[in-house]
Amino acid sequence: MPHIVVEYSDTLADAFDRRAFGFALHPVVAKTIDTQVAGCKTRFRRVEDAVLADGAPHHAMIHIEVAILSGRDAETKRELSGAVLEVARAHLAPVPGLTVQTTVNVTDLDRAWYAKDEQVFPA
Repeated sequence: MPHIVVEYSDTLADAFDRRAFGFALHPVVAKTIDTQVAGCKTRFRRVEDAVLADGAPHHAMIHIEVAILSGRDAETKRELSGAVLEVARAHLAPVPGLTVQTTVNVTDLDRAWYAKDEQVFPA
């Protein structure tokens, strides 16, 4: 926890530095919600088939879902959303002719039902 899933238009494959985004994002998320970087997990999904706006080819998107353990107040979630947007913006190179919409949604993982197991295997 937290679990972060990033969907992005295939037209952004070369412009969106996903690895750097993940490394920059984890400390920001950890600080904002008072957790550890070690628990952060980010997955990326390249979207090849989508209809954006009027379907014109100059539209692109990045959508970021951040699932965190329940119990954080609304202000913390707003702060997290804004911080995630800033980090995303910093890791997207301009693509001439594209209009990119970046969105963030913060959701709760129910503490009563969320489970985690960690196994460390010897080298």
